[in-house]
Amino acid sequence: MTRVKGGTVSKTRRRKVLKQAKGYFGSKHRLYKTAQEQLFHSGAYAYRDRKQNKRNFRKLWITRINAACRENQISYSKFINGLNIAGVVVNRKMLAELAIDNKEAFSNLVDIAKDALNSPKKEVKEKSDTASKTTEVEVKEEKEQDYSKMTLAQLKEEAKKKGIKGYSSMKKTDLIDALK
Repeated sequence: MTRVKGGTVSKTRRRKVLKQAKGYFGSKHRLYKTAQEQLFHSGAYAYRDRKQNKRNFRKLWITRINAACRENQISYSKFINGLNIAGVVVNRKMLAELAIDNKEAFSNLVDIAKDALNSPKKEVKEKSDTASKTTEVEVKEEKEQDYSKMTLAQLKEEAKKKGIKGYSSMKKTDLIDALK
């Protein structure tokens, strides 16, 4: 059998590892074995931190939104709850950008959230405890649904819940009338 020399292949592989380890401290960029070990760890850290980066940015955005909310005399949680009630869908990244760059637009969103929180659907009820007074917000569930925006399948399901007979063969307009 002929002799096979793998020098160039091994050398290329090692050079590639050492090139990737460029800039590492001490022997980690000079010696192949330690450089390879450090590259394994670096890859694991990079994978982990790509996930953590998303968490860190969300924390930062929430902090910025909270600071801007406090300037507008509302807490972060009430602001987000108010936006949800109002049906405003804006992600935290954009809210943070508005809080920094466009304070007027952000204050408009705060007004929308405050209006939604103070709408007549909510009733604030005070309870007195022996230790301190706590305020509870009770949400009245009103069944005023807009049936015209629902699909036929959704209307049939509502009719089934309400116990309307013959709902399966009804047309959409008849179902809406029966549900009202």
